[in-house]
Amino acid sequence: MGYHFYFINKFLTLLGLDHFAHETQHVTHTWLIMGLLIGGAVMICKNLTIIPSSRQNVMELIVTKLENFVIAITGHKGHFLVPYIATVFLFILISNLLGLIPGFFSPTANLNTTLALAICTFCYTHAIGVKQHGIKYLKQFVGPVLWLSPFMIPIEIIGHFSRILSLSIRLFGNIFGKESVIGMLFLLAGMFFAPLPVLFLGILFSFIQALVFSLLSMIYFSMAMEDAH
Repeated sequence: MGYHFYFINKFLTLLGLDHFAHETQHVTHTWLIMGLLIGGAVMICKNLTIIPSSRQNVMELIVTKLENFVIAITGHKGHFLVPYIATVFLFILISNLLGLIPGFFSPTANLNTTLALAICTFCYTHAIGVKQHGIKYLKQFVGPVLWLSPFMIPIEIIGHFSRILSLSIRLFGNIFGKESVIGMLFLLAGMFFAPLPVLFLGILFSFIQALVFSLLSMIYFSMAMEDAH
């Protein structure tokens, strides 16, 4: 744990909350990333100009690429998904990259964080399905033939809840593994002498995991919007 969490844990210990002291790491970093995202968005939106600055150009490029990516997967009817996907992608990406900085921790290396993200996607998926198809959305759990419903309903329910495990455990396992490997290298080779190729791979790996989570979320959203329901 980084030195910047020493006083937080000391304060919790004085309050008699020793049991929760070790849990503050991912929570504090989560709030840090949320603050960075909100603060950055406010600063950029506050200074928008007709002739964009270099900072505005970069953000417009990121938003445009994400928007095109979402539309390519979900079609134009999925344009309303851009804010959610962009938020999730940027949060996961920054969370993954934060662990590459000595003294910091990736919130996505904690199962609580990835589980919360997966539950958000799970709930939003079914909210989209109900909004698009109404009560007819529930027909997907019954199956194509009514007499198969006693078999199909349990299978469909298990399949949908397994998405939570798939999204959360995949992201957690990969980022936790990355954190462990880089942490071992820092201990063996020194904080400032860890092999640079491993850090570059960590950056690439962080981007891929954010992309995979966002892509799977969009696939689930697209399935919920299909006319077959």
